[in-house]
Amino acid sequence: MAASGSYEDPYRYHLHGEEEKNTQWRFGAPPNYDTVNKLFEEGRTKIWPPGSLEEKVQSLVKTFEMELFHKPRAEDYKSLDPKKFTMTVNGRKPRNQKDIQAHGGPYNTFMQTSLPKNLRIYDPEEETILSAHSAFTGTFPRGFALEILQVYSGPPSIVFKFRHWGYNEGPFKGHTPTGDLVELYGIAIFELDEEGKIVKIEFFYDRGELLGGLSKGAQIEATRQTQIFKLPHNNERPSSSYEASLPKSIPIPPSGPSKKHNGIGLRSL
Repeated sequence: MAASGSYEDPYRYHLHGEEEKNTQWRFGAPPNYDTVNKLFEEGRTKIWPPGSLEEKVQSLVKTFEMELFHKPRAEDYKSLDPKKFTMTVNGRKPRNQKDIQAHGGPYNTFMQTSLPKNLRIYDPEEETILSAHSAFTGTFPRGFALEILQVYSGPPSIVFKFRHWGYNEGPFKGHTPTGDLVELYGIAIFELDEEGKIVKIEFFYDRGELLGGLSKGAQIEATRQTQIFKLPHNNERPSSSYEASLPKSIPIPPSGPSKKHNGIGLRSL
């Protein structure tokens, strides 16, 4: 679990330095975590001593998530062994790195569901890497912070409890933002090889905790219709979008096309 190379982010490694000079980044450059790091520092409930097992596990998980979301090529991974790596969510069929990319990226793997299609506010079978990224980064403009709450066992089999959180400050799947805190708690098992690289992960959590919090806002179309029936008497035009309901400092993210509405191949992110 030790870091190598330059360690410019205080909570993640394998972002910069000589070892990353040939890394292909999904969005053209290493991600900047300053905003979500600030959210993390302001909202965390645990501050682990430097060098403690908990602090090392926290950095490992943050680094793994960074690589999974931002490094599309298997050969660029440093925190895991792409030849051996598999990940399961809530006991479902294991997926390797290629499977995760083939199913529309990490968001779709984390959001797997057996719900009937008509009950899915977020359908991982319809989303692409681009549309999924747009949906979640749009609703969480400050990011979705992660902290480790407890480590039950150390390597090579690490079992821990985690908390993810963010603020619903952007629209999500037709629902206006509420500004509310949205949290997700879970348990995970990370298995490491003799070199300290991840070879197997099991996640257990309730995706409804996340999606339920993101669907509390009014439906955007319903909001538009309400505005139409409340026309001002001075002939001013009502807002034709949900922009007025957003905090002024929050930009509205672009919408990425889903598989359902995308008839041509998207560029590889």
